[in-house]
Amino acid sequence: MKKSLFLGALMVAMGATMAYAQPRAVGGRVGAFEGVSYEHGFGDNNMLEIELGWGAHGRINGWSNAGNWHMWGYSLQAAATYDWIDPFNATFPWSHKGEWHWYLGVGGAGGYGWWGWTNLAADIWGYRLDWGFIGAAGRVGVEYDFWFPLQLSIDWRPTLGVGLLDDSNGGASAGLYWEMTSLSLGVRYKF
Repeated sequence: MKKSLFLGALMVAMGATMAYAQPRAVGGRVGAFEGVSYEHGFGDNNMLEIELGWGAHGRINGWSNAGNWHMWGYSLQAAATYDWIDPFNATFPWSHKGEWHWYLGVGGAGGYGWWGWTNLAADIWGYRLDWGFIGAAGRVGVEYDFWFPLQLSIDWRPTLGVGLLDDSNGGASAGLYWEMTSLSLGVRYKF
């Protein structure tokens, strides 16, 4: 019994040490959506990136039985992608003091927006909507890891999913949601 407890405690301690030893980074993103991001590495070639962001007057697009809609408004978004670093063993040939990497990933995203202004009502801007979405997200980007604990990145994270519109008169309609303009610059502290 004592051996089992000792082995269990040893395995928990080793797991915690291994999780702590993985590279991580925390910082901010600016671009289509501003926010915070956290990266957690799994080995040398994989990472999980989680971000929470907000947008002011960001453009979103959708389609529903009420027609196509293009909207500007305020929104909150959350996304998580599992990224492969330097996939296909394709690396940048230039590494002065730091290191260049590129990454490719897939995951999911969701969000809620309010005070949307759209052209849904007979192509007249000013029709107020609240909206929400959930869908699949992709990511492709490039990053530079400095020789000190700083990382800069630029990436594109498109999203495709299901959206729900709720107009100010209480009507709701579901449809297709897409966001293709989410190009962002990231600045992170590595630890």
